[in-house]
Amino acid sequence: MLHSMSTTVESSSQRTADEVNEEIRALWRRSGGTLSGEQREEYQRLVLEWAAAAPQSAPAA
Repeated sequence: MLHSMSTTVESSSQRTADEVNEEIRALWRRSGGTLSGEQREEYQRLVLEWAAAAPQSAPAA
């Protein structure tokens, strides 16, 4: 059975990009560099959360 990944980022946590980035790094350390299917889903969720929390730069003029 296939599960689709939600592309929405839960806004309840309001963590900074740095905090989410640290969790991403910890996930890679725990995995030993190879993510399982469940870990890949967590990674994708974290990347979306990180992107939402990262400061947006203004477009170049």
